[in-house]
Amino acid sequence: MAATVKIWDPLVRVFHWSLVASFAIAWLSAEDARDLHLWAGYAAASLIAFRLVWGIAGTRYARFSQFVRSPRAVAAYLRDIVSGREARYLGHNPAGAAMIMALILVMAGLCLTGWLYTTDAFWGEDWVEETHELLANILLGLVGLHILGVFVASFRHRENLVRAMLTGRKRAPSTGDVTA
Repeated sequence: MAATVKIWDPLVRVFHWSLVASFAIAWLSAEDARDLHLWAGYAAASLIAFRLVWGIAGTRYARFSQFVRSPRAVAAYLRDIVSGREARYLGHNPAGAAMIMALILVMAGLCLTGWLYTTDAFWGEDWVEETHELLANILLGLVGLHILGVFVASFRHRENLVRAMLTGRKRAPSTGDVTA
């Protein structure tokens, strides 16, 4: 069995799967179970707030400073994927990091517009409801792209990233892998 190293701490993993569950519950309950939809939204908002704090004060691979890259670095990494020469990253690769930030931002906007719609000032405002629905659809598309990216990276680097997000462990670095 190949040597592994611990990458994602339990809080990152619980956050990830809890956010998956809260979005799925909110999406599925949007039309028929208003209270469940609201509580799933509040859970998602709380999780996002936690992740923002943990992104600053958390463990090494949880910190935004460890994995957020410039748009130029993301574009270069995407070009490397197309050419088949992308490096394996021990933490999040630049494309994955950009996706994480997009998911967090859109989820935060979704939570904000959902909350606004419950206030007296914005109840019944079409633009709030339409923005909320648009953000939900954008988030669903981002989730699809995220899943596709996970499968592509898993295949290309011969590493099960879903299992890594369950266990917190990835294959130990080898020559050419990016650990920073």
